[in-house]
Amino acid sequence: MKERIHSKFAELFGDGGVFYAAAGRINLIGEHTDYNGGYVFPGAIDKGIMAEIKPNGTDKVRLYSLDYDAKASFGLEEADKPAEAWACYIFGVCRETIKRGGKVAGFDAVFAGDVPLGAGLSSSAALESCFAFAVNDMNGNGLSRFDLARIGQSTEHNYCGVMCGIMDQFASCFGKEGQLIRLNCKTLEYQYFPFNPKGYKLVLLDTCVKHELASSAYNFRRQSCERAAAAIKKNHPEVDFLSDCKRVWLDEVRSEISEEDFIRAEYVIGEVQRVLDVCDALERGDYETVGEMMYQTHFGLSRLYEVSCPELDFLARLARKMDVTGSRVMGGGFGGCTINLVKDEYYDAFIATAKDRFRSQFGHDLKVYDVVISDGARKLQ
Repeated sequence: MKERIHSKFAELFGDGGVFYAAAGRINLIGEHTDYNGGYVFPGAIDKGIMAEIKPNGTDKVRLYSLDYDAKASFGLEEADKPAEAWACYIFGVCRETIKRGGKVAGFDAVFAGDVPLGAGLSSSAALESCFAFAVNDMNGNGLSRFDLARIGQSTEHNYCGVMCGIMDQFASCFGKEGQLIRLNCKTLEYQYFPFNPKGYKLVLLDTCVKHELASSAYNFRRQSCERAAAAIKKNHPEVDFLSDCKRVWLDEVRSEISEEDFIRAEYVIGEVQRVLDVCDALERGDYETVGEMMYQTHFGLSRLYEVSCPELDFLARLARKMDVTGSRVMGGGFGGCTINLVKDEYYDAFIATAKDRFRSQFGHDLKVYDVVISDGARKLQ
């Protein structure tokens, strides 16, 4: 990919560019906990966005996307927002940097990525983080990685129309090889934990489906959680989010909330604890416990939070039958990927069987992505 980028860069802009990169991400555990003030547990992966960039001495940005085989250019004022949707991510990064007092000089760039699109691995966050890091570095702005993550998040909010949380950009900016990051979504405190599962592989199975329910169902579940937290808060004023709640406090209000709100809250409170249990297990090097927590999360997402779908449940059941260490739906649900922790000796048989049986059951192929926990945003030598 680096050679392809450089070849195009030399053709369009000459020599003298510098390479930057940023990563997509997985989330090992901690799903639907972010808006409940809980923990998420992401890591950067060995798939992302790479760009060759150099200042051009003007107040214009000139871009070429290898993946779209398309050019775009824009100025650095608010009125200069480009028509191309993909270029808006980079324009937003420039504008959000300027809003924070950073300098942005015009530059030329060619970029490409190997993050599978639509698989829930946050290709947009990788793009934002790559250019946020590059702009910061080239202009000597001295912004922190927290600033860069917020620049990416604000780009989504203000220029791309996506009101996302900060997890994706945070993981892309803060990722470290062989480390997962426990992020407290309420306080933004974070801690690294070792993830170097010798004898295991981490693999995503992409169902290549996305069911219609996703956006409306997300809103309904969020409202359920807010209602349950509000009921608990009457007895325990210190509660702001479900992540602040003890399980017995939920039982106290069972008669005051609907059964649906109760089981949604039951899942979230359990999931917050599972993230902590996984962190403890990783510090012991206990990947079997990590895997069991992943299965428990899938059960909760399927039966209590009800955001799974037949394709995802099928893959998780198959994983359990084939002695896969851990498997669960990753992301918002209603389609997308399962994330699987598989012992090396079971890997080939599991992948072959999953491909064959999934095609027989659902009439189309799934996709397979091996991932390794890697570094986040950086300048390349």
